[in-house]
Amino acid sequence: MSYFSTGEVAKKLNLSLRTLRYYDQIGLVKPALKEDYGKRYYTPENMLLLEKVLLLKAASMSLQDIQKIINRISTEKTLAIHKEQLENNIKQLQQSLEHTNTLINIIKLEGDIQWDQLLPLLSEENQFITQQRKKKVFEKLFSEEEQATLIEQLPKMEDNPDQIAKWINIIKRVELCLEEGKTPSSREAQLIAEDALLLSNETFQGNEELANKFWEARKSEETSSELNLYPINKEVIVFLEEAMANSERF
Repeated sequence: MSYFSTGEVAKKLNLSLRTLRYYDQIGLVKPALKEDYGKRYYTPENMLLLEKVLLLKAASMSLQDIQKIINRISTEKTLAIHKEQLENNIKQLQQSLEHTNTLINIIKLEGDIQWDQLLPLLSEENQFITQQRKKKVFEKLFSEEEQATLIEQLPKMEDNPDQIAKWINIIKRVELCLEEGKTPSSREAQLIAEDALLLSNETFQGNEELANKFWEARKSEETSSELNLYPINKEVIVFLEEAMANSERF
């Protein structure tokens, strides 16, 4: 029979000696062997039991509840609980990645982050409300087929696709034209318009009707907000619209 000292168990399972003593004290996981001078030893079976406890704790189960079921729960059930916890961890990591991408893309657009405006948007409660509101507006404005296309094709602030970078570059180029006092009919503006039209065609898969419907929604500050689209300066939208209108005439 193999035995492990409390020190070895603590190191293998990343537990403190105090925790091991507490589990022994409450009868949750008792060591197989105790020497007269207090040294404790654990068997591989004890180690397995401790690992079960750690998995159940990771699933937010209280020690009191663990104590009630620990000797009745099967290995399969323990693994099922562990699998659920891993899936939750993956979900949380994915959400963290989406938040990070959102922050990166906002900085690319704005050069800074307005935290008082951003933090409420990242709360789970507000995200749920926003998604419900967005769903209703989508259903009102677009057909089911159009919704499917938009959901699949539109670049999202929480993603990290090439299209986000392309649209950000167009917005920054328009802002530069505005700063330099250039008009929508200028050569620089026409080049931007041509790129925007090409990108729009790519985004909406050549569906000009859908592109126009979405653009009309995008021009409305209220509708853009309801669709949870990142706010774009109205001057940028007007400039780009006029530039694309001029481009279409040529």
